[in-house]
Amino acid sequence: MLEKLKEDIALKLASAPCFEGAELPAVEFTPAPAHTGADLSLNWAMAAAKKLRKNPLEIAKVACNILKEMTAISDAQAIAPGFINIKLDDTFIINTASDRRIKIRESESCKQNILIEFVSANPTGPLHVASGRGASLGDSLVKIYRALGYACDSEYYVNDAGNQAELLAVSIKARKEGKEPPENGYHGSYLIDLAKRMPADLPEDQYGRWAMEELIKTQQQDMKDFHVDFTRWFRESDLHKEQAPKKALEALTAKGYTYEKEGAVWFGSTQDDEAQDDKDRVLVRKDGRPTYFMADIAYHKNKYDRGYTTLIDILGADHHGYVPRMKAAVHALGHEEKTFVPIIHQLVHLTEHGEQVKMSKRAGRFITLRELMEDVGTDVCRFFFASRTPNAHMLFDMDLAKKRTNENPVFYVQYVHARIHSIFAAAAEKGITDYTGITTTLAPQERALLLKLVWFKQVLRNCIADLSPHHLTTYLVELAGLFHAFYDSCRVLDEENLAQTKSRLFICQRVAERIKKGLEFIGVSAPEKM
Repeated sequence: MLEKLKEDIALKLASAPCFEGAELPAVEFTPAPAHTGADLSLNWAMAAAKKLRKNPLEIAKVACNILKEMTAISDAQAIAPGFINIKLDDTFIINTASDRRIKIRESESCKQNILIEFVSANPTGPLHVASGRGASLGDSLVKIYRALGYACDSEYYVNDAGNQAELLAVSIKARKEGKEPPENGYHGSYLIDLAKRMPADLPEDQYGRWAMEELIKTQQQDMKDFHVDFTRWFRESDLHKEQAPKKALEALTAKGYTYEKEGAVWFGSTQDDEAQDDKDRVLVRKDGRPTYFMADIAYHKNKYDRGYTTLIDILGADHHGYVPRMKAAVHALGHEEKTFVPIIHQLVHLTEHGEQVKMSKRAGRFITLRELMEDVGTDVCRFFFASRTPNAHMLFDMDLAKKRTNENPVFYVQYVHARIHSIFAAAAEKGITDYTGITTTLAPQERALLLKLVWFKQVLRNCIADLSPHHLTTYLVELAGLFHAFYDSCRVLDEENLAQTKSRLFICQRVAERIKKGLEFIGVSAPEKM
């Protein structure tokens, strides 16, 4: 309904005699600053000033007189240098907050078929904490895209080809014999446990493949317990079975993007002024084996061939160099570079007792995602990871994560959901089970709570626009704070004022629904008891 209001305001202004026929800017609004006492703030008049060649404050004053005629608006004030502050009608707020619909218009979403690939860790060890951050980001975006009505799938790329199985075999054989793996092998202590579980009659040439499949199972279980479901676990080995690298190479060659030098086949991206890569790269080695880059090109070609129109890749902090070369490949394959959307998430640093918890994957002392989940809980992990933008380094405070007080934002939000359900239970004991609307005048705390509910869908839009769920965690914490203020000031259950009781129970119901849905989008549970 906010989108409808935006359209109605634009139409109202465009049809006013003083603006009729003029080229007017789009109407956009944001929550008004708290000190203004307003609900919405528009900078429309300032955007219109250049086109109308008038003072923005004067334009704002004229616009306010027009907007006051709308039933959804109870007041509009012009503020220097040209802001328009709007106070919404209470009925509009109630109706909008009561609307459970989330999906955007089909015309906005039907043009895209989105595939988000994330985690895609090598199947040579357990998942580490950084993989958890990527998993949280990808899964939340998939859930939000789908809720808004987009077609969106998720995919985990299993890099099960190449020489990794051989190196894994050498490493696990050493562990089985009580020796240290070679310097370039895998040194994690997880291989000791894996070696103990290895079937006694397993042929030595199967060591690497068996270990890899066991580790893939471990990664799949980690993702399941982290509340992440993938549409597909896509294996690189399937690409090679289908000769996808060869077909992708033929496609690039047909378009003139390959050449031979020193016995190898190269990708000539630098010959194209529109390509973003800074140097040519080998696609096929001298011995005829395709490079990892060739396999990646084949994989992305496969994505497009399956009908996906927008490819979102969530990458770790060490993948900055990957972006320009893949954009060049996407361009060479004949697709617009904007259809390839890379997101690079930064590192996670765990802190405990004020000190950083050291991690070293090569030496086998890294903190696994499994250990973190068991230490602080999956809900806390998911909420904390979702609370920061991907491009920001993250300090994960283990001490705060373990607290079960309002200092912990996860507990703070979940507690509101549980508190509301305890109110419902108390109401049921009094025989009050029917509360389907608001029939009383709104108290300030009720109005503030309902106004916050109005913005839920826009918050989801912001998450998609910025490709980050941090807007949602911020929203949930703020919503929880407004509920606490409401609960402290407004008596919910009052048998002597049944109409007010039912109205406030209805507000509680809507808040609980929003919190549950918001937590669901970031993979966090909404307990009814705590």
